[in-house]
Amino acid sequence: MQVFLILCPILLPIAEQIGMHPVQFGVMMVLNLMIGLLTPPMAICLYITSKLGKISFERAFRAVSPYYIALLVVLVAITMIPQVTLWLPQMILGSKF
Repeated sequence: MQVFLILCPILLPIAEQIGMHPVQFGVMMVLNLMIGLLTPPMAICLYITSKLGKISFERAFRAVSPYYIALLVVLVAITMIPQVTLWLPQMILGSKF
């Protein structure tokens, strides 16, 4: 959470200058941070869940590794196609969004 609070004020003006919507930027940032929490060498979430589940870190990493592909595909889709993240707010808020 601290990373989000530190980096968001720094990166949001840059994202807005290149024309990225703030909602898309927020979703991308959260997904990137989630991938970072699951990827070694940091992998804080993976270390914690392996200790709570009383399994080895290697076994937990092997169990989670197929999901990395899906996470990366979603990240690319969110990055390249803004409507993936913006269609729901546009449906709810309409032209005000």
